[in-house]
Amino acid sequence: MYAVTVYMNTHRDNFDGYEPHHPLAPATRDGSALRLVFHASDRIRSHEDAADAAFVVGNRQGADDHGRTWPAHIRSVSVSVGDVVEVTGPDARTVHLSVDSYGFSPVAAPTLLAAPADPDATHRD
Repeated sequence: MYAVTVYMNTHRDNFDGYEPHHPLAPATRDGSALRLVFHASDRIRSHEDAADAAFVVGNRQGADDHGRTWPAHIRSVSVSVGDVVEVTGPDARTVHLSVDSYGFSPVAAPTLLAAPADPDATHRD
């Protein structure tokens, strides 16, 4: 199983891509960080595959393997360039991937985490 948490970039220049000094806020549901779950399968074979599946869910195009969809209260753009996806795989290894204009790039674990907030208040469309 792969567990995925999306951290939304709340910096004013977030669409320019993720930088370590950008604050990130976890996507939430019912006041807790939203964790999407994907079972290892022919479709999900790696941390990157799970990140891609979370990107699809995060853009309101489906649900995770437990039927969770992207909450309606989270920003209109959903998962986008500059956000960071944290993926823990079946081997218990956790990787962090920034969302790029095409695909993902590995990044160090973010250190500047903001409290969960209403991302619509800080995110530009």
